[in-house]
Amino acid sequence: MTKSFQMRGLVPAVFTPMKADGSLNLAQIAPVAEQIIGDKIAGFYICGSTGEGPCLSREERMDTAEAYIEAAAGRISTVVQVGHQSIPEAQRLAEHASSQGADAISAIPPNYFKPNSLATLIEMMAEIASAAPDLPFYYYNIPTVTGVQVDLLRFLEEGAERIPNLVGAKYSHSTVFELQACLESQGGRFDLLFGSDEMLLSALVVGVKGAVGSTYNFAAPLYNRVIAAFDQGDMQTAKALQGKAAQMVRVLVEHGGNSAIKAMMGLIGADCGGTRLPQKALSKTQVEALKTDMTEIGFFNWGR
Repeated sequence: MTKSFQMRGLVPAVFTPMKADGSLNLAQIAPVAEQIIGDKIAGFYICGSTGEGPCLSREERMDTAEAYIEAAAGRISTVVQVGHQSIPEAQRLAEHASSQGADAISAIPPNYFKPNSLATLIEMMAEIASAAPDLPFYYYNIPTVTGVQVDLLRFLEEGAERIPNLVGAKYSHSTVFELQACLESQGGRFDLLFGSDEMLLSALVVGVKGAVGSTYNFAAPLYNRVIAAFDQGDMQTAKALQGKAAQMVRVLVEHGGNSAIKAMMGLIGADCGGTRLPQKALSKTQVEALKTDMTEIGFFNWGR
C-alpha cells in the first residue's frame, strides 16, 4: 500500500493559528482550511517549519493535527510532521496522527544531538516510522535548517530496506541534480515533494509532481498557473509566472521571512495571528509596509 502512495499538486505547509498571547487559536483552523481548500490545493502538511511545529508542545501539536484533519474531512490528503528531538515523543506523535486518520507522516531529524552517520539517521527514522506502520512515511530533508547533511539518494535506497513504509522525502533544498537522481532511482519508486516554492518550475522540469510550501497558503492560484502552463508545454508563460513567484518571495524575505509569510494570511482575509518565540510577529506598521510592497509588485492582481 505505502509504496504506491503519491502526493500530486500543491500541498500548503499550513500555519498554526495563534492568539495575541501566543496560545493556539484552534477555532480559526476550520475557516482558514476552507479558504485554502478553495484555492484548489491537494493536501495539508501539518506542524512543519511553517506551522512552527518545533516550537509547540506535544499536546499542542496533537490538537493542531486533529483540527486540520477534521477540517480536511477526507477531501484532501493530510501529512503530519512528527519529528522531535526525542524519538519516543516523535513516536507518540506518529501514533496519534495514525489514530486521527492522517494520510501520511513525515519527520525532521533531531538537530541538537545530530545523527553522526547515515546508518544512525536511518535507524532513527525507522523507529519513528514504525510507530505508524500503516502510514506512508516521508523523510523531511531541510539541511539549511537542521544542519543534518545527508546523501538523500543513499538514504532512500538504503532506508527503504529498513523502513517498510518509506515512500519518499520532503525535499527542501536547492540541489536540483540530487532531486532528479532521487526521482529516477529504482524506476521512479520514490515520491519527492519539493519544498522550495521559488524554484517550483525547476523541480517540475526534472519530474516532480507534488510540492509542499508555505506560500501555497496564499498564492496557490499563481503556482497552479505555473503547473498548468508547464503541463501544456508553454514554457514562456511558466517561466514568466515563476519569475513573479520569485519576486514575491524576495519581498517576503525582505520583510522578515517566516513572520511576513504568516502575516500575509491576514492580508487575504484568513488571519492566523502572530508567531511563537523565537520568531517575532510583525507590528501593524510592518504589516502595512509589507502590504504596500506586495501591492507595488502587483501581487494582489496576479498572486490570487
